[in-house]
Amino acid sequence: MATTISRFSITDLTQRFRWLWMINAFFMPWLALIGIIPALKTGNSAWLALGFIIFYVAIPVLDYVSGQDPNNHDEADVPALDADNYFRWALFVALAGTLVVWFSAIAYAWYAQLSILGLAALALSCMGLGGAFLNLGHELGHKKNRPERWAASLALGIAALPHFSVEHNRGHHRDVATPNDHASSRLGENFYRFMLREMPGTWLRGWRLEAERLHSKGLSFWSSKNEILPGAIITFVFFSTVGLLCGPTILAFVMITSLLGHTNLTAANYVEHYGLLRQKLDNGRYETPQPQHSWNQNSLISNLITFQLQRHSDHHAHPSRRYQCLRHFENVPQLPAGYYAMFLLAYIPPLWFRVMDKKVLNWAEHDIDRINVLAGKRDYYQHKITVAAQG
Repeated sequence: MATTISRFSITDLTQRFRWLWMINAFFMPWLALIGIIPALKTGNSAWLALGFIIFYVAIPVLDYVSGQDPNNHDEADVPALDADNYFRWALFVALAGTLVVWFSAIAYAWYAQLSILGLAALALSCMGLGGAFLNLGHELGHKKNRPERWAASLALGIAALPHFSVEHNRGHHRDVATPNDHASSRLGENFYRFMLREMPGTWLRGWRLEAERLHSKGLSFWSSKNEILPGAIITFVFFSTVGLLCGPTILAFVMITSLLGHTNLTAANYVEHYGLLRQKLDNGRYETPQPQHSWNQNSLISNLITFQLQRHSDHHAHPSRRYQCLRHFENVPQLPAGYYAMFLLAYIPPLWFRVMDKKVLNWAEHDIDRINVLAGKRDYYQHKITVAAQG
C-alpha cells in the first residue's frame, strides 16, 4: 500500500468536491475514444488503443501520487448522506454518459470502416466501458427501488451480462470467500484458470438461481417476474440493432468488446477475495461474511472512478450500504495498490503470486486451514509454511 495520505478524502468528495463524481459521465468514458485524434492525424489506427494505456498506466500513477484515503464519515452523518439524491443521480448520469460514448464508439467504428487492427485497438480501449456498465449495474442492482433496478437492467443488458444482479446478490454474496463460490479466487489459482471457472460458473449459477426462485413460486421461467429477462431482452435488441444497422463486422466488434468488458468483472472478482476464507461453523454453515473476507483498497482516484468499489470489505459486510457511505476498516486485508494496477499484476501470474501469496499467508498467520487454497496446491503451500516455520 502507498504510504502517502491524500490531502483530500471521502468527506471532501461528498461535500465541497461532490461534483467530481460527474467525471464518470463527462470525462472518464470519453478517454476510451481519445485515441481517435492521433489516429486521424497520423493515419495509424494503433493509436485507438490509447485509452487502454491511460486506464492501466496513468490511473495507477495518479493513485500513487494522490495517495490513500483512510477517512470515514461520522456515522451520525450517514443517514442524511444515504438519503441525498445527488449521489443516486450521479449514477444515472454516469450511465447515460457511458451509453453515449459506447454508441459513439460503435458509430465511429462503422463510419471509419476500420481495419481489423483498428477494431482490435478500439476494442481494447472500449473494454473499460464494459467495466463501467458492470460497475454501475453492480451498485444499482443492490438497491430495491424500481428506477435503480431498471437502470441496473439497462446497464447489464448493454454489457451483455443480464444475469449479474441475480448471480451476484443471491449467489456470490451468499458463498463469498468459500470453496463453493465461482467468483472467489483461491490461493495458487492464476487469473486465467480462475476465468475459465468463474465465467461459466457464474452464468450457470445466475440462471439456475432465478429458475429455482420462479419454480418455488409456481411461476414459469418465461414469467414477467423473471428478474433476468428485462436485461436479456435489452441485450438481444441491442445486438440485433447493431447487426441490422452496421453489419456483421461491427456486430462482431461489439460482441468481442463486450466479452473483454466481462474480463474487467473477472479481474475484480479475482483480486477482491484472493485466498480469503470464511470459517465453517459447528452446524456446517459458514460464518456470516465480515469485512475481513474481502481485500480493501483506499486509493483516492480509482475509488472515485469506481464509485468506491475498492472499499469492498464494507460492501460485503453491508451490501445495501450506498457507495458514498462505504467505510475503511483498519484490521482487514489491504491490497498494495488500486484495482487498475492490481488487474495488470493479475494478468502476469508469476508477479501476482510473488506479491500476493505472502500477503495471504501473513494474513492467515500461516495457517493453511484459514486459507481458501486451490486443491492441487495445498501440499505446496503447506510445505512453504513448514519450511518458513523451521527457518
